Amino acid sequence: MTDTDLPPDRLSSNPRSPFFDEDKLSRGIGIRFKGAERTDVEEYCRSEGWIRVALGKKVDRHGQPLTLKLSGEVEAWFERPAEAGEGAEA
Repeated sequence: MTDTDLPPDRLSSNPRSPFFDEDKLSRGIGIRFKGAERTDVEEYCRSEGWIRVALGKKVDRHGQPLTLKLSGEVEAWFERPAEAGEGAEA
């Protein structure tokens, strides 16, 4: 793993989002928001400094969970390294 092995600047766990990436999500993403680790993040953006979290069990008229946008310092990292097949070894 290198220092450049960072998650994308913006990532979403919602398959309907243009920022959804199953390959990156499968490695596990750790999020620290305002100094505290969060496990309930639906979407984040490091450069803009915000996260989206589900608002309880409430859903919109399309059955999608309602989210709340929180602003603050966001740190993200991969919880597992990239697969060996992606690098020089096969």
